[in-house]
Amino acid sequence: MACVVFLVGEVALRLFWIAGGRWGYTACDRTDLGDPAGGCGADRVEALPFWSGWGAVGIGVTLAVVAGCAVRFSGRTVATASWMAAALLLVVAFPLHLLFEIPAALAGRPSDWRDLGARLALVIGGVLFAGLANATGPRRGPVTPGFQPVPRWTRLWAYVAAALPVVGWAVPHGLWVLGVPFGISESTLDDIHRDLSTQTGVAITLIPPLAGLLVLGLVQRWGQQFPRWVPGLRGRQVPRLLAVIPAGVVALALVTYGVLSSAVFVGQLHAGDLRWSDVGDGWAVTATLLVFLGWGVSLGVTTTGYALTTRPRQEQTADAPSRREPPGSSTAAPLGGSGSEDRSISPPS
Repeated sequence: MACVVFLVGEVALRLFWIAGGRWGYTACDRTDLGDPAGGCGADRVEALPFWSGWGAVGIGVTLAVVAGCAVRFSGRTVATASWMAAALLLVVAFPLHLLFEIPAALAGRPSDWRDLGARLALVIGGVLFAGLANATGPRRGPVTPGFQPVPRWTRLWAYVAAALPVVGWAVPHGLWVLGVPFGISESTLDDIHRDLSTQTGVAITLIPPLAGLLVLGLVQRWGQQFPRWVPGLRGRQVPRLLAVIPAGVVALALVTYGVLSSAVFVGQLHAGDLRWSDVGDGWAVTATLLVFLGWGVSLGVTTTGYALTTRPRQEQTADAPSRREPPGSSTAAPLGGSGSEDRSISPPS
C-alpha cells in the first residue's frame, strides 16, 4: 500500500506539471544554481522535458504494475522485479548529492529545495520497493542469533571504505578550508572561498568521513546487535535490511557517481574542452573521482560480506539421525553380552 501511495503521488504531480502547473518543479542545473528559491525560472518553462512529464508517468505506471503483481503473487520473479524498481528509483535519486547538499543547505548555502525534496521522495520510494521485494521473495529460515564474525576479507574492505573518505576527501578539503592550495590552483582556491562560507566548508569536509565511519558497523558487533546502552533495544538483533539497504544504496550511488563523472572527464579530454595541463593544476579535484569510485566499490564489497554472513539459515524441519546402526545390531544385545535376559546359546548335550 505504501508503494501505491508513493506512485500515485508521483504520477499525480507529473500530470499536474503536464497540465501547466509548476509547483515543486525546478529548472535549476545542479552544478549552477541561478535562482534556487524560485526554481531557476520554473514558472517560465513552457515545454516540459519528456522525462519530467510523460516519461516519468510511463515509468510510474510500469512500477504500479510491478507493485500490483508483487501484492497478488509471490516468488523470485516478482521479488527480482521489485528489487530492480528499487534500484532504478535509488539511482535516479542520486542520494550522494543529498549527502553533500543537505548539510550545505543547513549551513546556510542557497540550495534548490525543490530538487532536494524530489530526490528524498525517490529515495523513500526506493526503500519502499526494497521492502516490498523482501516481503514477497522466497521465504527463508530465521537468522542465527548472536554475533556472527565476518570473514577477514570483509573486515579489510571495511577499513578501506572507512579510510578513503578521510584521506581522499577530508584531508584535501580541510586544507582548502584553511587556505592551502593543495592540488589546486590559487584561482580555484579563491573561487572556493568566495562561493562557500567557512561553516559550509567545514560541513562539507566533515560529513562524508563521519558518515563513512558507519561502515565499521558492518564488521563489528554493534552492526548485528544493538549496544547495551540503547534503551529498549539492548542486545537485540539489528534487522539485516536496516544495515544492508542504506549501505547498498550509498555504495550504488558512489559507484554511479564515480563512473559517470569519469566518463564526463574522459569526454571533456577527448573533445578538447579540458587540457592535460589543467588536469595537472587541479589533480586533487580529479583524484576525487577515483576516491568516490574506490569508496563505492569497497563499501559494496563490505556490504556483500555482511549480507552473506548474516543471511538467514534454513530451519531444520526434522532431526536427522546422527548415525546409522549396522544391520542386525540396532536393538539386540551382542551374543554373550550382558542384558536383562541370558541370550547365550547353550551347546547341545
